[in-house]
Amino acid sequence: AVDVDVPGAFWGMQQMTELLAARTQYFDRFLADATAAGIRQVVILASGLDARAYRIAWPSGTVVFEIDQPEVLAFKAATLAELNARPTADMRTVPIDLRQDWPASLREAGFDPARPCAWTAEGLLPFLPAEAQDRLLDNITELSAEGSRLASEIAATGRAGDGDQFWDSLKLVTKRWREHGLDIELGELGYSEEREDVADYLDTRGWQSVQTSLHRLLSDAGLPALWDGNAFVDNYYCASVKERRN
Repeated sequence: AVDVDVPGAFWGMQQMTELLAARTQYFDRFLADATAAGIRQVVILASGLDARAYRIAWPSGTVVFEIDQPEVLAFKAATLAELNARPTADMRTVPIDLRQDWPASLREAGFDPARPCAWTAEGLLPFLPAEAQDRLLDNITELSAEGSRLASEIAATGRAGDGDQFWDSLKLVTKRWREHGLDIELGELGYSEEREDVADYLDTRGWQSVQTSLHRLLSDAGLPALWDGNAFVDNYYCASVKERRN
């Protein structure tokens, strides 16, 4: 990380490693709390290489649905099979792009909208356009029975767009990463457009949300806090519970 990171930059490999470690703990605790409360359906949205269906000691009867593009799920399945890894729950893959009718595919895989579910949107919402974020949250709400839970990662983009310092720093980081073989354009990964605040959006649609700041997340994990000028300092994590319908 020392060789790759740019001194004084808003972001770097060391910070990213620390964030991912703290984030993993947060979502692990969320799922542990959900299953302890009796929830036995879990949906991991844009699951990618998430291995929770393999590494968590799930209660008996838990069904874990993984939704992602077919190529991603096929690659992960083949890789884990080579390692002789076996799921620790009834794992069901839902190979579909979230831009398509994934709710129908989820139901076809055995999802029961009459039973509460624990949803995770980890590393997902900041990389969706504003309209796609709202549509995803609406679909989750429609599929969620009373008592369902949703954990999501929220990017507060307002501060990132202030002035040229953020973008200059971003260019420096991208250049240094490319020099070390990481062919990625950081500025093209997300969407800087205005969007609904997730906690507010959900709370007006029958959910009750509790926010955890990124600062608190890192502090609880015993990791260094982000300095005040960091573009991600206002990011937060959101745990929401679907309330009784009137």
